Amino acid sequence: MSNHQCLDYGMRWRIVGRLEAGQSQFQICREFNLTSSVVCNLWKQFQDTGSIERKPGQGRPRATTATEDRYLSIIARRDRGATTSQLSRDLYAATGTRVSRITVSKRLHETGLFARRPAVCVPLTSTNRRVRLAWCREHRYWSMDKRATVLFTDESRFTPILAARSYWREPGTRYLPSNVREIDHYGGRGLMVWAGIILDGRTPLHVFERGTVTGVRHRDEILEPYVRLFRGAVGPEFILMDDNARPP
Repeated sequence: MSNHQCLDYGMRWRIVGRLEAGQSQFQICREFNLTSSVVCNLWKQFQDTGSIERKPGQGRPRATTATEDRYLSIIARRDRGATTSQLSRDLYAATGTRVSRITVSKRLHETGLFARRPAVCVPLTSTNRRVRLAWCREHRYWSMDKRATVLFTDESRFTPILAARSYWREPGTRYLPSNVREIDHYGGRGLMVWAGIILDGRTPLHVFERGTVTGVRHRDEILEPYVRLFRGAVGPEFILMDDNARPP
């Protein structure tokens, strides 16, 4: 909870109850992430007046209730790609409360949800996953020297004009399955890029010119100028792990 956020009715009673039970103001500040002045003023108000109601004219009243705040958080988690305008319309349809896009964003920030660009990946088929998992399990006891003989390569198409929608997520959860957007097709123009990684190293990025990447182009533009050089540097133990190719 933000230090500058107004405490709702239930939260005020919880704080007063804990103070009456003997809990220190310092402990309450740490537990609820509040400044000492907020807790001190609330306790002083209760001792002087016996009331915890907000005094008239103290700041701008909140446009939403605690129930409406929870509703916004729930529907944002159900549809993480929803825009603030969509969430505002959903709230109005459900409760009759009309709020701005900025208010929606603030309420979600209070619950730990922030609009961030999602991680994007190409989904793997069940066969891809099964074969790759079997290969990893088979080689999990390899030494570092042995792992240094493997070159992992992949090519992917990047479409600069394809903007990724923002997802509502908590900090540090970028790669959770619920926050990853899968793409299995590309629209519009794009660039086909190839690259490879090896232990403590990587290949240069190779951008394919226009046209279809055929087997001949892959041989002439990738295998000959890049892969052969790495194979010559590594030696006969060299292993090429190309994406979509069955592991050796």
